[in-house]
Parts: sequence; C-alpha cells; structure tokens
Amino acid sequence: MNRIILGLAVAIGIAALSFSTALVNKTVDVSQSNVVWKAYKVTGAHEGTIKLKSGSLQLQDGKLTGGSFVVNMNTITCTDLTGGTADKLVGHLKSPDFFDVAKHPEATFVITQVVSRGTPGAYRVTGNISVKNITKPVRFNVDLGEEKGRTTATAAFKLDRSDFDVRFGSGSFFEDLGDKTIYDEFDLEVKLVTAQ
Repeated sequence: MNRIILGLAVAIGIAALSFSTALVNKTVDVSQSNVVWKAYKVTGAHEGTIKLKSGSLQLQDGKLTGGSFVVNMNTITCTDLTGGTADKLVGHLKSPDFFDVAKHPEATFVITQVVSRGTPGAYRVTGNISVKNITKPVRFNVDLGEEKGRTTATAAFKLDRSDFDVRFGSGSFFEDLGDKTIYDEFDLEVKLVTAQ
C-alpha cells in the first residue's frame, strides 16, 4: 500500500513538473497587432503602418522564451499625408528605390535569445531581422503584458535602412544631397496581441 501511495506521489510530482515547464506557442492575432514606422529627413518626418501576415509568441511558465513574426510589405501606409501625396510616397517606398516590394513582399523577425531585465514582463530580446533577403541581428527591449485575457508584447527600436541596401537619399552613400537627405535610421513600434 505504501508503495502504491509513493508511486502515485511520484507520478503526480512528475506530472506537475511537466505541466509547469510546458512550452506554450501562442498565435498572434494579426487584426489586433500592428507595426508603426517613422522615418526622418532634414526637412521633417513621415510615419505610417505596416500589417503583419503572421506571428507567434513562445511562453514557458508565463515567461517569454521566443517568437517570430512576418510583415506584409505590400501593406505599407503613410498616415501623416493624405490623398495623392500619400499614394506617391507609398509607391516610392514600395519601389526598387526603397524596399522593392514586388521582389521582396515580406520581412521577418525571429527571436534567438531572451533575457530578463529583472522585473516581471520585462525582457531584452536578441533576434534576426530580414529585409530584402538581407538578415541582420538586432537587440531591443520587449514588455510582455495582458489585455482582455490576451498576451501582448510591445517593443520600440531603431533600424538602419542602409544595412538592408536601402540607399535612396542616404547621406551615407551620396554627397551634396542637402535638404533632400533622408536619414538612415528609422523607428519601429511593434505590438503583438495573441489570439487567446
């Protein structure tokens, strides 16, 4: 009888341990998630959005351990301009001068390392971002939270477009651009919301 009780206790302990360390993969709800961009030039700035195609977050015991997302580059918008002016800018961003969306319709990001920043939900993430089939490592802070029972992950970071062979109007490659210079670094704000 004691052996049976001991066996049950061990089995329950193993089951509990297995449950507590289970890796959970949560699908991102692309309709609730978003990417906001902001780019700068000598005479001002422009900003807009890009929609996600897919994504996921990996959690273990409620802690972030990994994840990835795919951006649909065909969905670039400009939100600070309207009408034909906005359409012209978006068309230029999609052209070979910038992101050459016809040849490179997707950009991706995959987490390779997650380190706690010392408080619950705060992480330092390292990953690989691919734009125009060029992959570069990036590192930035991610904050994990919850909204209406869904897991959220938010991040704000900078990218250097010249790393991905986006050279139009770049002072790093062309001289005497004057007030037509477009700065290489641009801002991205990402918010991922899981489907459940």
